[in-house]
Amino acid sequence: MKVAIVNFPGTNCERDTKYAFDKLGCQTQIIWHKDTTINADLIVLPGGFSYGDYLRTAAISKFSPAMSAVVAHAKKGGLVLGICNGFQMLLETGLLEGAMRRNENMSFISKFHHLKVISNNNKFLSNFANNDVINIPIAHGEGNYYTDENTLKRLYDNEQVILKYCDENGNLLSVNGSIDDIAGICNKEKNIFGLMPHPERAIEEILGGTDGMKMLKGLVC
Repeated sequence: MKVAIVNFPGTNCERDTKYAFDKLGCQTQIIWHKDTTINADLIVLPGGFSYGDYLRTAAISKFSPAMSAVVAHAKKGGLVLGICNGFQMLLETGLLEGAMRRNENMSFISKFHHLKVISNNNKFLSNFANNDVINIPIAHGEGNYYTDENTLKRLYDNEQVILKYCDENGNLLSVNGSIDDIAGICNKEKNIFGLMPHPERAIEEILGGTDGMKMLKGLVC
């Protein structure tokens, strides 16, 4: 499987992401944000602080030349994964619905955190069962997901809400103020995925666990 990881000024997780997909046996390539030609089965928008998060997170990166290729790939049904800042990009471009706000406590949060699988009816979480509890890192200052009531209902109706923040026992937990404790969503066609937590940081036991690897493996198998 060919995986392209788009690198923007300020991105800091592109090498971690490449390493994760390399371990899964993929053909990986880091693409500079000015490259408008991307030949891949899966495009990943990695975490970091694109353009220093000026104006607001991902507000500038959505205008990068590579994003036109990302949008075209997504609209043809190609797989797209947005992690943290990448999730924010998907929201800014309209490939996913909703918006991000500052964390409710106005502080940057960086730690391992539990997530609950809400829907495994998609390729990304196909290796898990619904209600499984996953433990992977989060690291964000603007991860407070928000959308209006009508959009939220539609997300639930189409099984687009895929991950929520929880405690180790699976009880839902407010971490950053996200509506309904949402940590990750997908589009209706289930080829575009966005989540705030970092699966690429949980791919080896020495890093604290392998739940992230199990998530990413779903996209390439």
